[in-house]
Amino acid sequence: MRGDRFSWSRFSAIVVKEFIQMRRDRLTFAMMVGIPMMQLILFGFAINSDPKHLPTAVLSADHSPFSRSFIRALENSQYFVVEKQATSEAEADRMLAVGDVQFVINIPENFSRKLQRGERPSILVEADATDPSATGNAISAINNLAQTAINRDLQGVLQTQQPKPAAFDVNIHRRYNPEGITQYNIVPGLMGVILTMTMIMMTGLAMTRERERGTMENLLATPVKPFEVMAGKIMPYILVGYIQVTLIMLAARLIFNVPMLGSIPMLYLVILAFIAANLSVGIMFSTIAKNQMQAMQMTFFFFLPSLLLSGFMFPFRGMPPWAQTIGEILPLTHFLRMVRGILLKGNGVMDTLPHLWPIGLFILFVVGIGLKRYRKTLD
Repeated sequence: MRGDRFSWSRFSAIVVKEFIQMRRDRLTFAMMVGIPMMQLILFGFAINSDPKHLPTAVLSADHSPFSRSFIRALENSQYFVVEKQATSEAEADRMLAVGDVQFVINIPENFSRKLQRGERPSILVEADATDPSATGNAISAINNLAQTAINRDLQGVLQTQQPKPAAFDVNIHRRYNPEGITQYNIVPGLMGVILTMTMIMMTGLAMTRERERGTMENLLATPVKPFEVMAGKIMPYILVGYIQVTLIMLAARLIFNVPMLGSIPMLYLVILAFIAANLSVGIMFSTIAKNQMQAMQMTFFFFLPSLLLSGFMFPFRGMPPWAQTIGEILPLTHFLRMVRGILLKGNGVMDTLPHLWPIGLFILFVVGIGLKRYRKTLD
């Protein structure tokens, strides 16, 4: 009976043993500390659901004080930053399609003359509404700005032109997702999120599983080269990735009625590059992790910033510059822009290339690390 009592000495011995185990498994300990710290930093500093300083282009055929006052008022609201001057509607359309700007302000010819005559001219504001949460607050602010901006200039004899409502109209055109349907933004993005999660985890576990079971020695005994091993391991998962994508595409079309305006074959080619990027990350993790648990932890370590900093959950342009820089490195960020561009905007090859080459660079970098680590494993 005496032996059944709680023993502080045995309890202390177990605690000490666990600390020793924790010290030996440094990677797991680093993940236990690193993941909460990453969550704290990302949620505390990087996430902002009210994005400001959104890049804006101006296509103006009227250079009067009234049009300049309107643009200045937009910038003073902190929601808009005029970064580009478009010279034609085609150029403005391309800026929106590629994602260089979030808004295009189109001021028509003779705007000031019609304003002084009391003819209520219209200003067209075109918004890239593929992500409704990124533009919602900015669009809400425009109507109030329209009235206050010009009324300051309508003084003296023109003060009678300060009617209520404003002396001019602002027509807001939400491009690519005029009804602001959230599913149009989320469902295509889910393709990237699911592929990131499953591809990295599956390949990471597959390699570490072989090491744990001792079958890696069989591979090492063969004359197969490191690149051949890596390519052979990832090939089946490419097929699995395409099955996942096809199922999501069918659900997007048949259940959520997501428009598919662009080329589907081109989309599948883009997906191949994205799958390759994720598989290369999984292979690289497998060369670092000592067991399957560590491979899974490293997957979450990569998945968390991909999910939060890519623009899938929160507006990308609402993040601080350092978070956007990290996001630009992640393949999911560029994949989201490409898949939404192809499906919702009908983007072509030239509109897609600016987001494709960063994924290619990422693959080269990660594969290089993976090959180097794999050779060390061979040693």
